[in-house]
Amino acid sequence: MLEEVERWLGSRSWSAADRPLEQLLEVKRQTGRTVSVVLPALDEEATVGAIVSTIRAELMTGGVPLVDELVVLDSGSTDRTAEVAAAAGARVVHRDTVLPRIPAVPGKGEVLWRSLLVTSGDIVCFVDADLREFSADFVSGIVGPLLTDPEIQFVKAMYDRPLETGAGPEAAGRAGGPAGGEQGGRVTELVARPLLNLHWPQLAGFVQPLGGEYAARRSLLERLPFPVGYGVELGLLVDALHTVGLDALAQVDVGVRKHRHQGGQALGRMAAAIYRTAQLRLTRGHLVRPRLTQFDRGEDGFVPRTTDVDTEERPPMAEIPEYAERRAA
Repeated sequence: MLEEVERWLGSRSWSAADRPLEQLLEVKRQTGRTVSVVLPALDEEATVGAIVSTIRAELMTGGVPLVDELVVLDSGSTDRTAEVAAAAGARVVHRDTVLPRIPAVPGKGEVLWRSLLVTSGDIVCFVDADLREFSADFVSGIVGPLLTDPEIQFVKAMYDRPLETGAGPEAAGRAGGPAGGEQGGRVTELVARPLLNLHWPQLAGFVQPLGGEYAARRSLLERLPFPVGYGVELGLLVDALHTVGLDALAQVDVGVRKHRHQGGQALGRMAAAIYRTAQLRLTRGHLVRPRLTQFDRGEDGFVPRTTDVDTEERPPMAEIPEYAERRAA
């Protein structure tokens, strides 16, 4: 491991308990910084309500105003996600109503990018909407360094990611965790971590480089391009490194993350998008063949199924006229 990374691990890796909530509230009162929490959601009616309720109860009401606004960005759900989230107290915004002059495309990164237009916090915190047994530490833990240390610009959550009891090898999830039979994270261990260690070794210290829980200063996010799909986490991390440097990045241990696991083919599509995101940043060019062929067994043998790999990226939000007008207002 690079000496720089070892030093970084010692100075930029913390636990959520290192910054008690009372300390964060006092700093927030003194500085006046505001915090927005965004949940990107697609068909998450089973979990989104509990996440929203926990954030509101523990970080917004009852004299604990750490979070100023809580937005669920619905990415075209066909279930009751929007209804459940609104009933729990979130402001629900549909992806297609944000910046309608630019037609929306499917993808997680797309809704994260658009969320900058419908939030106002100085600090923006992203949380996946499929988490179970959610803890408010996922928010307060990663927001904490941004409130207390002006040098910190971007903070990732780190955590254990146990597989479900009885889950087979196809159940490993997308976000990643330490290698081992009881941890999820094949895409992290087989794709993202090797890419980072080989091409961006300064980022080798991140435990969960693909995790969906992270917070950043708006002033940084608005300067970064957003891959529209599952490459968004890797893209933001790499671009943040090049924009503000390693010492402006940090990670916080928030405990245990439980969520819905994906099957092997879904992980393959995620891996392809992540690889493409890395390739673009290495070459600033384009894939020769931005498509992925996978196979399903049919009645007469294996049937090929080809899907497009996410190849589009949204420009830095600071370049969007509507965003500049909104911020000026």
